[in-house]
Amino acid sequence: MESVIYVNGKKCSRTNFKKEEELENLMIKNYEILFGNKTIFIQKTKIKNQALGNTIPDGFLFDFKDTNNPQFYLIEVELAKHDFYRHIFPQITKFIAFFNNSENRKKLIDRLFESVNTNKELGTQFKDLLGKKEIYKIITDAVENSQNIILVIDENKAEIDEAKKAYTEWDRLVKVELLNQYKKDNDILLTLTPSFEEVEISDTSSSETKERYDEAYHLETGNEEVKKVYYNIKNKLQEIDKELIFNPQHYYISIVKKRNFAYIQIRKTKMHIVITLPYSEGQKFIKNHKITTLSKGIQKFYNSDCFRLTIENSDNLDEVITLLKKTIK
Repeated sequence: MESVIYVNGKKCSRTNFKKEEELENLMIKNYEILFGNKTIFIQKTKIKNQALGNTIPDGFLFDFKDTNNPQFYLIEVELAKHDFYRHIFPQITKFIAFFNNSENRKKLIDRLFESVNTNKELGTQFKDLLGKKEIYKIITDAVENSQNIILVIDENKAEIDEAKKAYTEWDRLVKVELLNQYKKDNDILLTLTPSFEEVEISDTSSSETKERYDEAYHLETGNEEVKKVYYNIKNKLQEIDKELIFNPQHYYISIVKKRNFAYIQIRKTKMHIVITLPYSEGQKFIKNHKITTLSKGIQKFYNSDCFRLTIENSDNLDEVITLLKKTIK
């Protein structure tokens, strides 16, 4: 059942995209509105030497809302009327295979950096958002630790959920954004579902796919140091309180005692913990790791004041344990 959209009391008609390029151009033209003003979108035409071989996504997106935790996305735009298993599935699966190859990632990092260095507009965008931070290092961090594929499509397809149920890497890497345009006279309304801010944390998985989410599902992403950090924190906390539960979900492992009070996200070379305390509390306890404020939208999702703690090695974990102990209720 399709929703009806009204603007200024007028019923709007949804745009029927005849060609994929129409939806792609809409996304490119409005990417800062859709994804945020701290994002940079790089069109495929600006990447030299075809960094992904013969399979080129429609673009590359960097999200620098948190420069200590940059996010990277391959963007693929498709129309729902396209055949899924003949067209969409092979395309996305090739991107997944590309991400799994370290040499491919290195090649892409070099091409992205080259494009930023040789394109004045891109270079200015990166410098404006990153200041004096080393651009190559930030690009490397984003590509290595935040491998995502966003499928922008005008309608959902049942086959997408089928692929996520059947293939773990589809489930892990592919995020779906439904983009539509509605018009009435000179009024234009865009809808993006879910909001980009929540695409990394909104868990819409079915009960069938939730069975696969265990510690192994999350930890296979991290290197040995990250796994060491995770088990050190888990073991010490459970020594303090045997009632604590580490509960794997789709996008995170929550730490629970009567309620969720922390949310762990595993990356290749680091671990993030969203902690449900005010940022000022984090500043009191954390001196050797990075902490980051979170947007109001993210705090609303977690239904609490919260901030992100980033841990890149197993040093100075005592301050992390002390902080988490304060969160347990």
